[in-house]
Amino acid sequence: MTETPCRNVGETIPCPICAQPFAPLGRQRVCSAACRQALWRRRHSVTREACPSCETHYLGLQRCPDCGVFCRRVGPGGLCPHCDEPVAFADLSGALS
Repeated sequence: MTETPCRNVGETIPCPICAQPFAPLGRQRVCSAACRQALWRRRHSVTREACPSCETHYLGLQRCPDCGVFCRRVGPGGLCPHCDEPVAFADLSGALS
């Protein structure tokens, strides 16, 4: 009887940033430190945050620079094409319908 390994040790997976195949070690998800940093920036640069104290909205800032409190995550977003202010994608899609 042949034992099936519980994990795919030695298998390669594509890096989500550069698409190069690599053999992950442990919980590794990207091939290099540069790709890990690029993935972190990608995940954090498009999140719209709102300060619970002053209600100012930011993109990717987890702490309000004026109040010093942690912001709450609103959701994925970007800059409004008309006023250049941070806006959540959900707010834009609601305005379009």
